Amino acid sequence: MKHNQLSMAFVGIMGRHVVKFKAIQYVVAAAAAAALVCALPSRAVAQDDQQPAEHHHHVEPSSTWTWSTDANVLAGYNYQDRRFADFWAWESQNWGMVMAERPLGAGRLTLNGMISLEPWTIGRLVYAHGIDGPERVYAFDSFGRQQPIGGSPQAFQTGESYLGSPIINFQHPHDLFMGIGAKYNFTVGALKYAVEADLVGSPALGPTVYMHRESGRDNPSAPLTHHYLDSTHITPGVVTGGVGAGPMLFEASVFRGEEPDEDRLNIERPKLDSWSARATWRHGPWDAQFSGGHLHVPEWFEPTDVTRLTASIGFNGAIGRRPLAATVAWGQNRELGFALDGYLAEWDLRLSPANSIYGRGESVLKEIFGLGVHPAGLLNHPRNFSQINALTVGYIRELSFFGPGLGIGADVTVYDTSQDLVEYYGSPHSYHVFLRWRPNRSVPSHIH
Repeated sequence: MKHNQLSMAFVGIMGRHVVKFKAIQYVVAAAAAAALVCALPSRAVAQDDQQPAEHHHHVEPSSTWTWSTDANVLAGYNYQDRRFADFWAWESQNWGMVMAERPLGAGRLTLNGMISLEPWTIGRLVYAHGIDGPERVYAFDSFGRQQPIGGSPQAFQTGESYLGSPIINFQHPHDLFMGIGAKYNFTVGALKYAVEADLVGSPALGPTVYMHRESGRDNPSAPLTHHYLDSTHITPGVVTGGVGAGPMLFEASVFRGEEPDEDRLNIERPKLDSWSARATWRHGPWDAQFSGGHLHVPEWFEPTDVTRLTASIGFNGAIGRRPLAATVAWGQNRELGFALDGYLAEWDLRLSPANSIYGRGESVLKEIFGLGVHPAGLLNHPRNFSQINALTVGYIRELSFFGPGLGIGADVTVYDTSQDLVEYYGSPHSYHVFLRWRPNRSVPSHIH
């Protein structure tokens, strides 16, 4: 009896803590949304977190705070064709950011927030065409109830889970809270120091995340190498320290290794059970980074630690008078004695003020057929890895007569795979047609 009473008391206490924690999350959400709405009218952008750069500010009278904003919205039609099944979706990939800066003591304090509406704009209007004609795409939860699929259709995309199963052939929607944190920069002699703490943020691991890279920002699809390079960009709980000298920056982070859960509206409890380190070099339009980290059980359905290594070279400048952003990257995940490599090359070239072309080429070794739920005692199951090569080419036309930042785009993706996938996938291809909006397309830099 006493044991039951203690158990009930413990459950009650934990329940109150969960309610309290969720209440805090909703307060943070309201504050972030209000700040973003207030700041968006300013014609302002800011810099990548790895590179100080000039940017436009909106300074309120009698205030020492400097506000900067950025956003990206892609909305349109996604069609994925493969053997035995083709999928189409109306969806929107989107995010908005706000940053506030002010001098503080001998340094500068930066507060940042980032949100996305993808929990409501991705995975809701997805349809499949099969033998019996068009039908809504459903999955079944643990109670046997039908639920709409929770992602954007994309052949061979993997990472995270939905309704208790690993996601395959879909890209998950991002969390409502994509970033909440504070950073303090200061200089001592010839060295520059930075200390950062994030309730939700990105550790020092991998290149700039794909949605913020100028080379990939126009592309509505997540890279197939996302979980080899930059999937830690929405991490609940990150502490980072850095020191810079000249063109070099050295950073180290401790953070939660586990991926966000399936509830896209909450913030998981922070843990500091993983670590990473990154060295970055920047000179003019060029940048390069090498990083590595140890992730503690990033995926619950395969409970094992992962060691990740990444390297990348980026260019954000111009060829003649044509702005060009390009990134070449490599990532490797090591787990259970296997090393899986992913390679990426992407670009965005401004042919004229009104016309841009973008593209992405990838080559990655992935587990497609063997991906499933494997408890800790059953991790030595046979592994089947498949080679996947993908090429995307797209075009953007700026619609300047509707105002700055609005454009219409389209792209096509083709795949080449190892023979084991051909029987089930054939020769898949996909295309997107979409509208793209951002606050100020003419300025190449952005908050990150």
